[in-house]
This record gives sequence, structure tokens and C-alpha cells, in this order.
Amino acid sequence: MDTPEYGAASARQSRARLAGLPSMARERARAGWSRTRASLLPALLMTVGAVVAYLIAHYALGHVGPIFAATSALISLGFGRDLTVRKVLEVAVGCTLGIVLGDLMVTFFGAGIWQAGVVLMVSLLVARFLDRGVIFATQLGIQSLFVVLLPAPVGGPFTRSLDAVVGGLVSLLITALLPRDPRVQPRNDLEKLVAAFSEMLRECSGALAESDSTRAWHALVRGRGSQALVDTIRATLKSSSEVTRIAPAYRRYRGEIEDFSRAVEYLDLALRNGRVVARRLTSTINNAALSERAAESIAGLLSDTAESLDLVAAGLSTWDRESRRVNLRSAGLMLEDIASRAHPRKLHVERLEGEALVILIRPMLVDLLEATGYEHEDAVALLPGL
Repeated sequence: MDTPEYGAASARQSRARLAGLPSMARERARAGWSRTRASLLPALLMTVGAVVAYLIAHYALGHVGPIFAATSALISLGFGRDLTVRKVLEVAVGCTLGIVLGDLMVTFFGAGIWQAGVVLMVSLLVARFLDRGVIFATQLGIQSLFVVLLPAPVGGPFTRSLDAVVGGLVSLLITALLPRDPRVQPRNDLEKLVAAFSEMLRECSGALAESDSTRAWHALVRGRGSQALVDTIRATLKSSSEVTRIAPAYRRYRGEIEDFSRAVEYLDLALRNGRVVARRLTSTINNAALSERAAESIAGLLSDTAESLDLVAAGLSTWDRESRRVNLRSAGLMLEDIASRAHPRKLHVERLEGEALVILIRPMLVDLLEATGYEHEDAVALLPGL
């Protein structure tokens, strides 16, 4: 039987959950509006593509109710983050193949449940070969299924296949002439990556200040979790580079995308070195290898490095070229000062394990300097000799 104390605690938990509902609802609403604003242009392009494909198939080709022209264009354009001509071509071909498979099955074997099962299975496997997206595979399978189960169109069995080709061509034309700005997603992702890196270094600084090895371990886990974002940025930049080569409107941004690619490579190296620092920090704290003064000095150095990363994030995320140059230059100057302090004696380190920690920090600073535009030799020269 529940005790009065248990009942009171349960009631308090229920009240706490209810009290948190308004803030949760506001947070979900903010996230929803953010997604909606970001999806306005893609939604417009998807709508235009579907309507134009339908009108072409209906009026130019004389097809009655060419719904597959609209759906093919809609699926090909989609809300994908890496929407490029190559990606749209893959999806468009996949949609068309799904419909062609359905038409072939109906032509040679008729319509029925077992025919629908066979064409659905084949279409799903083709979709998984072309794209890893779950929604894409599902929609392609549904299209092929509809071809088998719906009545044959007036124009003959392969009318729907031709409609799918029209939808794919319209989506390709829209993607080539009106692609999404190739700079948007890389900027957002780079800002998230640098913010995560900065937070990891602040955790390391706090761990030293409080002599808390568990906090240092948490910083290491945070750093490891950022690697997936690095891989995502590389894929996004590859797609963005393709857009700048194909789309005339965005060719002038090719140098900017190349700058992003250069920055992410050095940030990746710096983040890897940062994880090594966090792992060493755990051991250093557990073994009490630093004096209070040395711990305070290194904590300050890591905190200043995190602050410089805030300037790096501002430089990479801003749209104004001059602001980007100023922020990256400011970050570089701040890193120059930090690098000049990266010596065991200047940080009041006396024991060998503490010296090893400082030596591990130095390559990370070199990588960050290179991320802001320094040449490798110049960045190394800023470190005091050992």
C-alpha cells in the first residue's frame, strides 16, 4: 500500500511536470516556427515544380490527371539538406524506375495482389540502392504500388512512366536554375561545430579550476559526439561545391565554400587534439600533477582559447565578407597571444605529467591558427621554444 510520503512525492512530481508544460510548449513552438521559416523557399520550389510538371503533362502531352508527374517532381525536390543536381537526378530516376516497374508488371502479368507485392519489393530495394533516406524508399514504393493497383490510364500503360519523366525533368531544371543557397547549411553546421568545441574547452577549464576529473571526462564525451557533425559538414560542403560549379547564380561563392572546406579540415584536427587534451586532463587531475597555480594558469589558457573560438564562430557564420575577415583576424590575434603563453614554465608547471599536458595543447593551438588563415610555419613560429 502506498505511504502518505510516497503519495505526496508523486503529487509534487506531477505538479512539477505540469508546471514545465508551458515552457516545453513554447520551446516546441519556437522550434516549429524555425523549421517553418527555413522551409519556406524549399516548399515554394516543391509546389511550383509539382504544378508545372502537372500542367506540362496535362496540356502539352494531353494526359488525363497526370498525378505521377506532380508526385515525381515533389519527391525529387523534397526537403533534403544536400539537394543537388546529382541528388535530384538519383531521386528522379528512382521514382521513374518505380513507376516503370509497375507499368511493366501490369503490362505482362496484369494487376493483382501478388503483382503489387512483387513490384513493391523490387521498388523498395531499388530505392535503398539509390538513397539511404527512409521516406524516399517509402514514397517510391507507394508510387509503384499505386501503378499496379489503380486503373490503367486512358493513354495506355506507360503514360504514367512518361509523366514521371516529366516530373523528374522539371525538378532537375528547377534545381539547376534555382538551387538553394550553398552557403546556408555549411554556415549553420560550422557554427554548431565551433560552439561545441568551445563548450568542450570551457568544460576542461572548469574541470581544472574545480579539480574535477569527472567533468573533464564529460568534456571528452562532448568532443567525441562532435565528430558526426564534422562528417556531416564534409558531405554538405561537397554538395555545396557542386552547386557553385553548376549554378551560374552561385559561381561567385566558390571561393567562400573553399574557405569553409579549409577551415573545417583544421577544425577537425584541432578537435581531435582537443579530445587528446581532455583525456590527458582526466589523468592529470586524478594524479594531482598540477600545483594550484599551474592549474589556474592552464584553466585560464583553455578558457581564453574557448573565447577565441567564439570569434571564429562569428567569423564563419556571418554573411558580410568584411565582418568575417575582422572576426577571424581578431580570433587569430587572440590565438597568437595564447600560443605565446603555451610553455610549461610560463604556465608554472613543474611536474612531467603537467608538461605533457601543455605539450598536447600546443598542436591544437597551431590547428586553430591555421583555421583562421595562418600558414603552418607561421603558426608554429608563434609557439615559444621548448
